[in-house]
Amino acid sequence: MPLFIVAIGVALLLILIIRFKLNGFIALILVALAVGIMQGMPVNEVIRSIKAGVGGTLGSLALIMGFGAMLGKLLADCGGAQRIATTLINKFGHSNIQWAVVLTGFTVGFALFYEVGFVLMLPLVLTIAANARVPLLYVGVPMAAALSVTHGFLPPHPGPTAIATLFHADMGRTLLYGTLLGIPTVILAGPVYTRFLKSIDKPIPEGLYNPKTFTEEEMPGFGASVWTSLVPVILMALRAIAEMSLPKSHPFVAYAEFLGDPVMATLLAVLIAIFTFGLNRGRTMDQITETLVDSIKIIAMMLLIIGGGGAFKQVLVDSGLDKYITSLMEGSNVSPLFMAWSIAAALRIALGSATVAAITAGGIVAPLIASSGASPELMVIAVGSGSVIFSHVNDPGFWLFKEYFNLSIGETMRSWSGLETVIALCGLVGTLLLQCVI
Repeated sequence: MPLFIVAIGVALLLILIIRFKLNGFIALILVALAVGIMQGMPVNEVIRSIKAGVGGTLGSLALIMGFGAMLGKLLADCGGAQRIATTLINKFGHSNIQWAVVLTGFTVGFALFYEVGFVLMLPLVLTIAANARVPLLYVGVPMAAALSVTHGFLPPHPGPTAIATLFHADMGRTLLYGTLLGIPTVILAGPVYTRFLKSIDKPIPEGLYNPKTFTEEEMPGFGASVWTSLVPVILMALRAIAEMSLPKSHPFVAYAEFLGDPVMATLLAVLIAIFTFGLNRGRTMDQITETLVDSIKIIAMMLLIIGGGGAFKQVLVDSGLDKYITSLMEGSNVSPLFMAWSIAAALRIALGSATVAAITAGGIVAPLIASSGASPELMVIAVGSGSVIFSHVNDPGFWLFKEYFNLSIGETMRSWSGLETVIALCGLVGTLLLQCVI
């Protein structure tokens, strides 16, 4: 019955948005209310869940997206994005531009949360698509695939890190196995899967890309453009290295955690960009402020829609749907890797949040490691890959991809939901194959 109610909620959401053209944020809140009441939650608890879901989703994400949008707009308006794009196109050539995006996304994804990396890389993707005259998804899907694989497979991302700790898995081996499986997975979910999306050719969303063609003298140097853009990556990478290699009592760890926090790292990047992309390029503070204000206007509705997705997810969690799914899986006699992947996949489809699905599934299957002798590192990747399968309307990441790439719900399912499913299936097959040789 609970799963049937979720199905009704998803169907209602699609009807409200597609048939009645209702704003996505309002539709998500209405469906969250309806599903919570149908699940038997008291009305006041439903409201509380919705507030908690919006607040929990947007708490740090609003700051990160805000600073990320500012950094991206400063990069675009000074010609820095055009400089990076033209340099990459010249180095890799138009025919290999996807590989440049994959390499950049995989490198960035090691240190950044998915949402942070997505927002920071978006101006680059838009500029490359415009300059190379290729469909937006031709470079957007490889970028998203690279970021999503690192998010699902690799520490120090929240899901894999929490599961590795729960399973007592070795972080180094988890990172090694995750990278070995992640590389072919990114290739299949990115450049290869993009071939099936040629019919989706959307214009670049207005406001997110500066169509002005800058002269050589107007653009900042390639080094300044890249290094300013990578400030958050560098700071968060240092934090991850410090946390994994130094004892917690070491004084450097506290500074690394402070500077490497996603909010602090993106704030510092904006402050540096105000100089490198603004004052140092002869722009006044009034012009810089105008750019910063415009960047927030662009993402305002996106933030609300993503918050609405978080509200829907929280109602599903608070209604006890995860416990219901757990009870359905009890008593099964299948491979521990497949069971771990299946539980994470079921929770992901039902709840929306990959991190919630991964951590919940990790708690369920942890006892299997001792009893079955399964590799804890491969179990981490099995759970992580299962937790990203078929993102749809109850996942804030679905709306992030849809809104930024100006897609319909159907197109988002074909592109974003499809690539996430490819990643999940590759993770399952990869762990089962790797189990045979380690």
